Amino acid sequence: MSLTHFDAAGHAHMVDVTDKGATDRLAVAEGHVVMTAATLALVAQGTAAKGDVLGIARIAGIMAAKRTSDLIPLCHPLPLTRVALDLVCDDALPGVRITATVRTAGVTGVEMEALTAVSVAALTVYDMLKAAEKGMQIGGIRLRLKEGGKSGRFEAP
Repeated sequence: MSLTHFDAAGHAHMVDVTDKGATDRLAVAEGHVVMTAATLALVAQGTAAKGDVLGIARIAGIMAAKRTSDLIPLCHPLPLTRVALDLVCDDALPGVRITATVRTAGVTGVEMEALTAVSVAALTVYDMLKAAEKGMQIGGIRLRLKEGGKSGRFEAP
């Protein structure tokens, strides 16, 4: 298998998608932030010092998805048609589970946008709660589902 972001000489380049046809594209990514039960209680009760942790993290994730091509050097700028983030308190973790769903009708996929959305939402949760707990852990960031394009459907096991 060859990597598409390298030319014949081995130099990094942006993939030419000029001749690709637009298709509906979907990507779902997930991740989580693990924290103590006491810190999670601040989130659930809405009493964190910086305010609405989940609401701010949701907006941060949406904004990040829209700016992915500014952050990841070889990503194409895409006209996103949907970016949705679901942030859920999970006592069993304990922590916050994050899911991002991104859609477009375009010539390249939105996997990086979904992964970026989850990553920045998780970082925002950390930022919003770091005064209460500095030992939180961000993890489990992965692509869960991808649909559309030449490679078709991918679903993580």
